[in-house]
Amino acid sequence: MARRKMKKSTLLLVTLAFVLSVSGCSSGSTANAGSGAASGGGGTPKKAPDTYKVRFDTSKGPFVVEVHRDWAPNGADRFYELVTSGFYDEGRFFRVVPGFMVQWGISRDPKIAAEWRDKNIQDDPVTQSNVRGFISFATRGPNTRTTQLFINFGDNARLDSMGFAPFGKVIEGMEIVDQIYSVYGETPQQQLIETQGNAYLKEQFPQLDYIKTTKVE
Repeated sequence: MARRKMKKSTLLLVTLAFVLSVSGCSSGSTANAGSGAASGGGGTPKKAPDTYKVRFDTSKGPFVVEVHRDWAPNGADRFYELVTSGFYDEGRFFRVVPGFMVQWGISRDPKIAAEWRDKNIQDDPVTQSNVRGFISFATRGPNTRTTQLFINFGDNARLDSMGFAPFGKVIEGMEIVDQIYSVYGETPQQQLIETQGNAYLKEQFPQLDYIKTTKVE
């Protein structure tokens, strides 16, 4: 029994490390056309409002994220930059792990993905917890956040000590987030998404839910 518990615990840790480190791997990721960034390039976005809301219209329905800049200023600024440039539009929710998180943020267009690959932002202190409905940037290590995001389905407070800093939370439509198509799990390959964009996902994973538009409210 003890051995089985140890094996299960080890598997969970390995899964977490894989899911969240590779998630930030796709630095050059995003979802729309709009190569430009509000900052004009580089890794220092313009300052976002102290608080703002972003409406996601998706193939499953709408949900709204409320951002608090004082929670994680660098993350809040980058998110604002990406949303206002239309970056996430048409992007697929390519990794969905029930009970854990839903992840997206690799561009539909490989050229845009390449443009953002090295636009890292500095880490933020973790001031909030990765609990249900909270949104954070994915990362592959210190100071490697770029464009990929995830929303926590459940209480993932264990991620706090790993440096994942929430910058906002879903305030409307969490039931929509819960319904995002999850059958493909972690099967889509990030490297192929980066190099082939939506053409790869539409052909191999046609039932993936996706973002139609994002808008600051």
